[in-house]
Amino acid sequence: MSTDDKRIREFAYQIWESEGKPEGQEKRHWEMARKLAEAEALAPSKPVKASPATAKPGSKATAKPKAKAPTAVVPPGEKPVAAKKPRAPRKPPAR
Repeated sequence: MSTDDKRIREFAYQIWESEGKPEGQEKRHWEMARKLAEAEALAPSKPVKASPATAKPGSKATAKPKAKAPTAVVPPGEKPVAAKKPRAPRKPPAR
């Protein structure tokens, strides 16, 4: 099985799960997954940025990018789980 077939299978499974695991939708899920895998393969791996030599002085392109916190990958159709805030301690009962 090629890498492309594995990726299509992964996408199809994610689509199937996100739709509530319906029966009889294999062909539609596989076609959707194939299109997603094609688009992923055609997309550039890294965005093209202006080189510092061509950037204007004082522009944002010359500034160093800030590091972002890693984000979790959420399958399509599922809501991301937000981190819960800690609860405040309870107040003592009034006397």
